[in-house]
Amino acid sequence: MVCRQEKNLAGCTCTYSACNRRGICCECVAYHRKNGEIPGCFFPPAAERTYDRSIEAFIRAYSKA
Repeated sequence: MVCRQEKNLAGCTCTYSACNRRGICCECVAYHRKNGEIPGCFFPPAAERTYDRSIEAFIRAYSKA
């Protein structure tokens, strides 16, 4: 399988630019899953910018909608 990092980066909504997994979605998902978190791209923009990737933050973000 070939990683489409450049194509993925074009649509990546994560604002944590220092992350070495940006655009490598399979690594990003695996990393956050291992830590009991949800990747930033699943969050609405305002919630994503807090860098709180917890499941609780995800639920809070969408409970307000």
